[in-house]
Amino acid sequence: MFLLTGLGLLAACSNNDKKPASASVPKATKPLLMEPFRYHKMIEVSPGQDYDVLSWGRGSSAKGAFAILHSDSAAARYTTTTGDLDGAIVDVYNSDMDLDGNPEIIIQAKGKDTINYTNIYAYEFGGEKAQKLDFPKLTKSQRKGYRGDDNFYIKDGILMREFPIYDGNSSGAKPTGAKRQLQYGLRNNSFTVKQLSKDSTSTSGNKAAVTAPAKATASVEKSTSSTKVSKHKGKKTRKHVAEKKHKKKRRRHRSE
Repeated sequence: MFLLTGLGLLAACSNNDKKPASASVPKATKPLLMEPFRYHKMIEVSPGQDYDVLSWGRGSSAKGAFAILHSDSAAARYTTTTGDLDGAIVDVYNSDMDLDGNPEIIIQAKGKDTINYTNIYAYEFGGEKAQKLDFPKLTKSQRKGYRGDDNFYIKDGILMREFPIYDGNSSGAKPTGAKRQLQYGLRNNSFTVKQLSKDSTSTSGNKAAVTAPAKATASVEKSTSSTKVSKHKGKKTRKHVAEKKHKKKRRRHRSE
């Protein structure tokens, strides 16, 4: 009887010593957007100054619209800025490139036709006003070897852009391994562009440009040296004629 009771107590203790299975903690998932919204990002410029950027649209994934919702909770003021959207929003950036205290909200959207191109929508916010900033297109030289796949980022408050360079602009072009890097600033509410990378997509043209001045210099040196020789010969000839005249005069003087 005592033996059975002891065995029962041991079994109960062993069951109590077993650790309960740890409950699995579900991972935090990004909240899903309800249709027709596709994208949302909130940017806090300063305490009480928030900008919610959204995109929406039904029936097409390539076209749509965007909205920038500015919440000034300190002054209880709320404004909305909207526009048409070409492509899908990739990211949204906040900067103050002209250092005037007014933030710039920059939307990067990625579209696709024959290349993966990028569209930029930029606004500067001052008080309740939002001024649209026209983003400059690539120049003819900057478009050489461009096939899209742009990478934008903010560095020291400045908008940077870089993209791979291809050996042509056709669909069969291959990457060269080089990248073109551009730096964008803001002055008087207009973008400035500066190319930081030193690249070339037409090396043959550069060689011709270097060779041509060298040949021209050689021809100039040759003509200069020939001029010096002719001048030197001319001096010798005049000197020789003068000596002959002097000898004739001496001979006449002796005969007299």
